[in-house]
Amino acid sequence: MTAEELGFQEFYAAQYERLRRLGYWLTGDWGQAEELAQEALVRTWWRWPIVRRLDRPGDYARKVLVNRHRSLRRRALVEARYAARVGVEVAAPFDGHEDAAVLAAALRRLSARQRAVIVLRYQEDLSQAEVARLLGMSVGAVKSATNRALAGLRSQLGASADVLARSAGREDHGEGEG
Repeated sequence: MTAEELGFQEFYAAQYERLRRLGYWLTGDWGQAEELAQEALVRTWWRWPIVRRLDRPGDYARKVLVNRHRSLRRRALVEARYAARVGVEVAAPFDGHEDAAVLAAALRRLSARQRAVIVLRYQEDLSQAEVARLLGMSVGAVKSATNRALAGLRSQLGASADVLARSAGREDHGEGEG
C-alpha cells in the first residue's frame, strides 16, 4: 500500500462518522446519510492528490457531501413534481430516536439552504464564516438564514426547540458516536 493510500485510509477513518452524522441531519435518514458520506469520500479519493495538500481536507469532503445532498434534493423535487402530476404517492419513512425524529421533521420543513445552515452551524459546530465559505454565501446571508431557520424551528417546536436540538446533537441513536 502506498503512502498516499495510507494517508487516505487515516483520513477516511477520521472523517466517515462525522460525514455520516452530517448526512443524517441533512436527510433524517441513516441509510441516505451513509450513502452521502460514502459518496463524499469516494469523490474526495478521486481528488486526493490535490485534497491532501489542503489545510483542511475535511472541509473539502464536507462540501462535497453538502453539494451532493443539494443535487439529490433538486432531483427529488423534480421526481415529486412528476409524481404529483401522474398521481403517484411518495413516502419518506423515518427510523430514529423520537426526539431526533421530531427535530428531523421540523428541519425538513425548512428550506434546503436554511436546513444546511442550521446543521452546519449547530450540529457540525462551524463558525458563520466557515458555513459561508462552505455554502458559497456571504456571512450576512448565513446570519439571516440562521435567524429565519431558528424562528421557523421555534414556531414549529415551541419551547422544546432548544431542548430537542441539544439532546439530538448528543444522542448517538445506536448508530456510532454522537
